[in-house]
Amino acid sequence: MFQIDSMSRKPVYEQLIEQVESFLLNDVLKPGDQIPSVRNVTMQHAINPRTVLKAYNDLDARGLIRSVPGKGYFVCEEAKQILNQRHMERLQELTEILKEMALAGVPLAAIQDCVNKAYAPKKEETS
Repeated sequence: MFQIDSMSRKPVYEQLIEQVESFLLNDVLKPGDQIPSVRNVTMQHAINPRTVLKAYNDLDARGLIRSVPGKGYFVCEEAKQILNQRHMERLQELTEILKEMALAGVPLAAIQDCVNKAYAPKKEETS
């Protein structure tokens, strides 16, 4: 399920977190689904169990997954809504960045082109 890039500058636990978030947003993982066990991920990717636990604990703290003692980790019912809300809150950050770019003289057309490129893969999926 996970693809770990050992040559990446991004820490493995962050790669795991990002992939779980992506799986949630793309409905690869749905509420109630069990995610791979710490042991499974550790053995499959030859990484330290503490690294996987760090990622899973972070996801648990964010309310995206929950631990069921003796059974494993499961996707929370409201996981996708939590992620969507977090991304909506980031719109304020984006607005501030866009204001800075406007002040710096970046043309609106360049910004619109960037937005179109970011949304292009999403448009292809819905077509």
